[in-house]
Amino acid sequence: MQKPEIQIGKTTIGDILDILADNFSSHSALEYNSLDLKLDFSEFKTTCDDVAKGLMALGIKKGEKIAIWANNLPEWVYTQYGSARMGAVLVTVNTGYRSAELEYLLEQSDATTLILTGGVREKDEYLKIIDKVCPTLKDSDPGKLNHEKLPYLKNIVYLGDEKIPGMYNWRDIIDMGNRISQNHLLKRLKSLDPDDVINMQYTSGTTGFPKGVMLTHSNLIGNALSLAECMELTPDDAMCIPVPFFHCFGCVIGTLCCMVSAATMAPVVSFDPVQVLKTVQASGCTAILGVPTMFIAELEEMDKNDYDTSRLRAGVMAGSPCPIEIMKRVVSDMGASQMTIVYGQTEASPGITQTRAEDSLDLRVETVGRALPNVEVKIVDPQTLNELPPGAQGELCTRGYHVMKGYYKMEKETRKVIDHENWLHTGDLAVMDENGYCRITGRIKDMIIRGGENIYPREIEEYIFAHPKVRDVQVVGLPSEKYGEEVAAFIQIKPGESCTEDEIRQFCRDRISYYKIPKFVFFVEDYPCTASGKIQKYKLRDQAAVKLGLAG
Repeated sequence: MQKPEIQIGKTTIGDILDILADNFSSHSALEYNSLDLKLDFSEFKTTCDDVAKGLMALGIKKGEKIAIWANNLPEWVYTQYGSARMGAVLVTVNTGYRSAELEYLLEQSDATTLILTGGVREKDEYLKIIDKVCPTLKDSDPGKLNHEKLPYLKNIVYLGDEKIPGMYNWRDIIDMGNRISQNHLLKRLKSLDPDDVINMQYTSGTTGFPKGVMLTHSNLIGNALSLAECMELTPDDAMCIPVPFFHCFGCVIGTLCCMVSAATMAPVVSFDPVQVLKTVQASGCTAILGVPTMFIAELEEMDKNDYDTSRLRAGVMAGSPCPIEIMKRVVSDMGASQMTIVYGQTEASPGITQTRAEDSLDLRVETVGRALPNVEVKIVDPQTLNELPPGAQGELCTRGYHVMKGYYKMEKETRKVIDHENWLHTGDLAVMDENGYCRITGRIKDMIIRGGENIYPREIEEYIFAHPKVRDVQVVGLPSEKYGEEVAAFIQIKPGESCTEDEIRQFCRDRISYYKIPKFVFFVEDYPCTASGKIQKYKLRDQAAVKLGLAG
């Protein structure tokens, strides 16, 4: 089967649905093994159009922000492509967010609409959080929320059949869409430009607060085409997608790579190794995504029970360095002999480098591959910004169709990372060999990567600093066999106060995501500093590693 004809800079994400429905109408588009749901590309387009019309019936205009807070439900995919059909900007919300993080995102993004499920870990957790963030919601009519802190937010849509005070439910939106004609929708679709922002994802920074990364149709389509090319995806492939949709990993390397290839999307609602392997077996998946910890769990499940993974050949492992023994088992036991490694960041839509299907095992565990097709990568001296020769360590920079349009309402922050020649400065230290293969060697700043989640110390420090007993706090990452890194907090307590580790964790529990809560808490009198007074975080890491027996 030939791949669909999609052109960077000439095609919008909404256009792709027409291309697929016209050329691959009866081909399987979306399969949920656990939900007994299967749609071909014609049915998928119809469903997404129903969502697009519902959003238009809500009065949502082109360029308006719609936030979605849910795990990998079918409605997430319908919203991703339905919003792209009618031109709203989809704002993805981390499923681990708590009240402070959600309120900040809704306020900063100017979102007018929030689509949410009841919860992920607990049935009503999100409903409790939104009541806390918007206490006037339960006394409001649907579509008429009026909350002083969130002046733009009007519509809350619940992904369920129940009627929740102040909210529409999903069925309401679909029914409202019956008032919008197909011609009205197509007129909106034709008004969209490939350079329009269509997706906004929030990524933290050293300033402590998340920034909205503005990604266009061309950013995302270009990146998906390149990533899919490196995986050699075709309409004959089916991809298991257990990584979260709210990350670029899920909604670009996952669903959009499938869409630009006319491959079948086979998502898993929430990661569970049994459900992943059942999905691979039921859908005959040829590709699979995951961070190393996911593959470890899947291999452990395969040691206990038999699953047919014989069709697996490719996919992406990303998020943190891959141990060589895990890659060997993914190749030998799961059969994914062409598994690739991807390096990137949200600001790059997300892929920057990728290994290739034919690369050796050593290249796949010792490097993050080479530049994606039609993407530029260089290594520069962080101080002089001069380009460095092969083998020299410096900052990895990238340029091309994949670089974000900027941070929403943060021009100054945008200029800090995208220079006047349009190079994106990643902040990551790397070494490139003479063949263009890159090895990530460290971070200019102190980002922590825990199980594929990017955690920025400054953000956690800001929250802990608000504790009434805390005088100062410094957060670092410590090595972890299971997650790559774990969060550690070094805390100075105010004179005359006493505090426990549990007290600090409990304070964090309702305010920040569980994966950001420090696993290790150390109470200290002072911090190691340079002569100029700058705190030396690497010494804190070394001290903790010695105390915990982690020093190598």
